[in-house]
Amino acid sequence: MTDGCATIARRRCTLPKAERLHSKKLINDLFNGGHSKSMTAFPLRLIYMPTPEGTVSQMLISVPKRCFRRANKRNRVKRQVREAYRRNKLPEGFQPMVLAFIWLDNQLHDSADVSRAVVALLTRLRERISKGGTL
Repeated sequence: MTDGCATIARRRCTLPKAERLHSKKLINDLFNGGHSKSMTAFPLRLIYMPTPEGTVSQMLISVPKRCFRRANKRNRVKRQVREAYRRNKLPEGFQPMVLAFIWLDNQLHDSADVSRAVVALLTRLRERISKGGTL
């Protein structure tokens, strides 16, 4: 079985801390600002917003407590989404984005389903970026 990263020439498939969204200002802009847009591929919703050039794309994952009361289930979903994103990140040449993946379902899904949803969302995002140039 080949890793999705093996097809990309010499790109390291990691998720460094710089690519994780932790800035309160950016999070507030993403959720409260008028510049963000969203799309859904069940069981995930992607909320995204372009960032200034010279930065890297950053992401966060949110699994509401109302979906899973137990932390171990919320953590499992976060691991699944993080791994799917890590394997299928936006290419380095694309406009940097702030991404938020929000879990919508109150049932667990297997990793293949989660990966398909993440890939579908990122593919649609790439199409919107390349088609319109701006979001």
